Amino acid sequence: MNTDTARRGALWRIHGLAAMLATPFLLVAAVTGLIYVAAPQVEAWQYRHLDVVETAPWLPLDRLVQAAETAAPPGMRLRQAVLPHLPGDTLRVTYTPVPTASAAPASVAGAETHAGHGATAAPLTAPPRPPAAESRFGPRIPRGVVVYVDPGTAQVLGTQTELDRYSTWAKRLHSSLLQSDGWRWLIEWAATCLLVMLITGAALWWPKRGQAFVPQRSARGRVAWKQWHAFTGFALGLMSLAIVLTGLTWSRYAGDQIRSLRDHIGQTPPRAPAGLKSMRIEGAGRLSWQAAWDRARDAAPDAVLQISPPRGPDGVWRISNYDRGQPTQRMDLVLDAYSGERLFYAGWQEQTVFSKATAIGIPFHRGEFGLWNQVLLALFGITVIFSTVTGWVMWFRRRRSGWLGLVALQAHAWRNVPWRWPALAASLALCALAPLLLVFLALLLLVEWQASRASFAQTSSAL
Repeated sequence: MNTDTARRGALWRIHGLAAMLATPFLLVAAVTGLIYVAAPQVEAWQYRHLDVVETAPWLPLDRLVQAAETAAPPGMRLRQAVLPHLPGDTLRVTYTPVPTASAAPASVAGAETHAGHGATAAPLTAPPRPPAAESRFGPRIPRGVVVYVDPGTAQVLGTQTELDRYSTWAKRLHSSLLQSDGWRWLIEWAATCLLVMLITGAALWWPKRGQAFVPQRSARGRVAWKQWHAFTGFALGLMSLAIVLTGLTWSRYAGDQIRSLRDHIGQTPPRAPAGLKSMRIEGAGRLSWQAAWDRARDAAPDAVLQISPPRGPDGVWRISNYDRGQPTQRMDLVLDAYSGERLFYAGWQEQTVFSKATAIGIPFHRGEFGLWNQVLLALFGITVIFSTVTGWVMWFRRRRSGWLGLVALQAHAWRNVPWRWPALAASLALCALAPLLLVFLALLLLVEWQASRASFAQTSSAL
């Protein structure tokens, strides 16, 4: 067997095994991704009565928060408020359950939970989600209630649990099939195998001199299926790679490894120091909601802001950009609750290269850059489904006896593959970042061992 034949045969074996192991999960990921990418349109139709109001001058923010308090469920405390940005936007105030008395600090107990929401006192809230949670696939499963308020009239438009929001449901469906976080490895497994398929598929398809780039009209049967399968897979290869890599950055296992590497090489995004406290001023009240909002707009005038008010007498105001579709407007701001002094600020310029890349890549993966982004993702999902179906069509058309119906290799074919050891070394190195790749390598070795045993037994029986 010559080197080129051995090389292509080995690539086909790896590509085919990855497809067999991943295609059920890839189909699930593609279909649920298509469901998720349509979230803006679905929510614009389904929740218009909560999200959109008549344009009118906004009332002071403190009055709007007081209106939200009247609709807050008992036993809940204010976590954050997403402020209106454009005319017609509503104010969204999120409440979460109060911890039990045994678990809550003394300053959270009793009537303080719903007291002090006027201009000089802020409600007690849970601290905002730590920055590390942003590298996961979306936020932790929320259990809060959102109160929607018309900023022009202070009228409460309605309430909704966060879990009932379509985008939250679709995100959980895509990432964990509506199960616990323990199920997120399924999508990570699909992404890992898809990465293998992309690399081996590109190596198999890479056109030789004189070979056509696009499928030929004269092609028929399995040849036509093969050409279309290769063309569609390679045409969106870069986008597929971007989707896989951004997905892995906040996946269950690979995400932890990637974040560890990020921190090790000094690419941790800037974070507010732990333990920041406000300096209480004798006789002075705490900063009002409106005053905190005004200071935040000075720092980020063209961003959708979310504000978490102080927790406890020494707490601080925490403000950040809510809309991940505005990566260059990213901002994390901490204000002294009494003087309004900046205790911490990090904008786009302060972000590391890694955090800038993820600030762009992750919203792109989620389709948060607008209609063009959604169309590209929909095209990608349809292409994944098409490639999966055409791959199985080719498998059935060329199905033959043998281990799993994979491309047959002659005896000792792997010895004629020149890149086998560098590829194995590179794969083992990648396992440090994508641990599930090690599972795939183990299954590949198991398949090849079983296939060699079957070949040896067949040869022995023939003798």
